[in-house]
Amino acid sequence: MSIIIPANSAVSGDFTAANSLMFNYADGAYLNRTLGTPTNNIKWTWSTWIKRSKITAAVQRIFFAVNGSDEYTTIQFDDEYRLQWFNQIVGATDMQLITTRKFRDSSAWMHLVFVYDSANATAADRQIIYVNGERQTAFLDENTAGSNVTTAINQAVVHNIASGPGAQKFYGGYMAEVVFTDGQALAVTDVGEFDEDSGIWKPKSVSGLTFGNNGFYLDFQDSSALGNDAVGSNNFTANNLAATDQGIDTCTNNFCTMNPLDNYYSAATFSNGNNTVATAAAPVNWVASTFQVNKGKWYAECKPTAGTGSALVGFAGSTSKNSTQILETAGFFGGNYVNNGEYFFNGSGGAYASSFANGDIISVYLDLDNNFVYFAKNGVLQNSGVPTSGATGTGGKAITAAALTTNGGYAFACGDGNTATRTFDWNFGSPYFAISSGNADGNGYGNFEYAVPSGYFALCTKNLAEYG
Repeated sequence: MSIIIPANSAVSGDFTAANSLMFNYADGAYLNRTLGTPTNNIKWTWSTWIKRSKITAAVQRIFFAVNGSDEYTTIQFDDEYRLQWFNQIVGATDMQLITTRKFRDSSAWMHLVFVYDSANATAADRQIIYVNGERQTAFLDENTAGSNVTTAINQAVVHNIASGPGAQKFYGGYMAEVVFTDGQALAVTDVGEFDEDSGIWKPKSVSGLTFGNNGFYLDFQDSSALGNDAVGSNNFTANNLAATDQGIDTCTNNFCTMNPLDNYYSAATFSNGNNTVATAAAPVNWVASTFQVNKGKWYAECKPTAGTGSALVGFAGSTSKNSTQILETAGFFGGNYVNNGEYFFNGSGGAYASSFANGDIISVYLDLDNNFVYFAKNGVLQNSGVPTSGATGTGGKAITAAALTTNGGYAFACGDGNTATRTFDWNFGSPYFAISSGNADGNGYGNFEYAVPSGYFALCTKNLAEYG
């Protein structure tokens, strides 16, 4: 089975990250704690796995500490999407690294490691940045720390994760496996390794690490205390975070989301880890998912939550990117279930089934082994559809097989059909919103409101790896 798999797909191995924490940019979500007396304030390591969701030309701070009004240290994405790590004292920057590399991928997880060892005799080794196991050596600005110099990080001051001072410059995205070691300049292989079969970088268990007085490990497994330290008592306070911000989209099983880099109108807005899309007031605004597939059977749920006018839920080919094609033009190679009960498929439309409204959950069953798509409203299959009917396609809408050659694959998609705005909440198996029932696919992955039919699967990298 041929499947298009994004970077950082799931790989084999014993360690599994169970949970992540989603920081919604618009909520101003962050964690904070005042650290205590350090074991060694000139030597530390911070490691985290992240998946960006808010891709914007604005500073987003991911780890920050401030020492009164005199000094602060920040690790952040700058307003050009680069990684920036600097320490500032009374208006002057006394150390700084800015990568030339830019980071705008919202589809994949990546591992960031920052090693600070001001006691190192080699100046170039006093500050080291790793991305997915590889040391970064290309910098727009490179001014490393002096010998035996402290920073605000790992002093007895306030430390923020996912924001800056006074709750500013928020990070928008996911985090998992957040590790801080006080007094230890770790090797990158202490917290990650290359999979021997795939060559993909993956996380390692933190067992055996020495954390020191201020060290912590945030695994986000306790939804009632999201900032809990799993190896000690250095717990962080959760701000503007809820139990629904805990997810199963992790660095060891990456789930599909909607894609801010793949939408027809750039004015569409994304939130809740790119699981929520608000279309703009422009005709036929549409947005596609991060993962694209060309074989297999895949299940997802979409809930329109706000707006009036036409709402369309379905799928789209990767090359169908203009406003007329999404609805009506022959050769669009996609299809949509419309809120008035109609459909548009491959350039033609007509009556389909029941109308749907805000708050209804639309299930999409994409069978690319037999080239049919099915829809359900609140768990009730429309058009007498039978998603498990295989080649007969009972009640399904036929997908033009030739389109797979043209498009390479299909993505889940949604949009509006007029000048009104629409808001959609998607669930690809790691929902940010509460699920009342809880249903996994046949492999045990995902958390859905309605049952996943036999042979259909959540769009996540563990399933992609199995079928690829």
